[in-house]
Parts: sequence; C-alpha cells; structure tokens
Amino acid sequence: MLSTDTDILATAEAWRDAGRGVALATVIETWGSAPRPVGSHLIIDQEGNFLGSVSGGCVEGAVIAEAADVIEDGQPRVLEFGVADETAWRVGLSCGGRIRVLVEAVA
Repeated sequence: MLSTDTDILATAEAWRDAGRGVALATVIETWGSAPRPVGSHLIIDQEGNFLGSVSGGCVEGAVIAEAADVIEDGQPRVLEFGVADETAWRVGLSCGGRIRVLVEAVA
C-alpha cells in the first residue's frame, strides 16, 4: 500500500528535524498515460532512504539519484521522462506516458 501524502510529508519533516538532508520530488505534469497523478510525492534522504512514489521502474531510480545532488547543492531541478510505446513498460510508464517531476531540498 502506498503511503498517503500526509504520511509522506510528515515523514519528510521528521527526517529533516532529525538532521537528515531531505529532498521532495513531486509530479508536476503528465501527458498521456502515467502511473501516478500530478501531486504525487516521493521523499528521499541523504542516505538513499525513500518513501512514496512518482512513477515506478527506472524513473523512480533516476529521481532518487538526482535527489542526492539536490540535497548536496540545494538547487531544485525539473526532470522530464518520456518513452515510446514499445519501451514504456520497461521504465515504468505505461502506453508512452510522459511526466515532469520537480525535485527540491526540504529546508
């Protein structure tokens, strides 16, 4: 079961209050078929622990990797993922969907 947005954001706050570097990833736009709707969250800490989901598959891994840089330099990033129908399922996007994800440090 996926955690609720309230659980995810409360956990981000708790991690930050405990002194951990934390990044928040949010789906900000989708086109076509996408596994998670706009507003979906994923939080990542400096050790690579995470909670929530923005897509699944390779997209989630790429967002987690990018979050390490965001935690390090504090600079937000907008990531865009999209694939052709024939490769969509391998990276976690069904039917050629496209998504944009904002990754920002939690201060």
